[in-house]
Amino acid sequence: MPESTSFLKRKGNYENLLVYKKCCCIDALTYYFANKYFNRTSRTIDQMVQASRSGKQNIVEGCEAALTSRETGIKLLNVARASLKELLEDYRDYIVHNGLNLWQPGDEKYAQAVRACRVHNDPRFFS
Repeated sequence: MPESTSFLKRKGNYENLLVYKKCCCIDALTYYFANKYFNRTSRTIDQMVQASRSGKQNIVEGCEAALTSRETGIKLLNVARASLKELLEDYRDYIVHNGLNLWQPGDEKYAQAVRACRVHNDPRFFS
C-alpha cells in the first residue's frame, strides 16, 4: 500500500539506521569469528550467533512495532541492546579464557579497529 494512502505512516526505514548497519556488520563478524575460533561442538557458537542475530532482528522488529506502539518498539530495542551486551560479554570471556589482551583506548590496535568500524558499514567489508 502506498504510504500516502496507508493508515499508519512510516517514519523511517530501519535499513537506513546506522545502528542497524553496524548490527549487520557485528552479525557477519560474529558468525565468522564463532565458526573459526570455537570447536564445532561448542555451545558458545550458537549463543554468540544467536545474540548477534537477536541484536539485529530486534531492531527490525522494534522499528516495525513502533508504528503501532512506541512502548513495544522501545521494549524491543531494549532487547536488542541487551543481546548485544550479552555478545560483548562473550567476546570478553573469550579474551580472558584464552589469555589475550583486551585492547584499550590508546592502544594502536584499538585505534585501528575503531577507525575501520567507523568507516565501514557494509558487512561485506569484514568478510
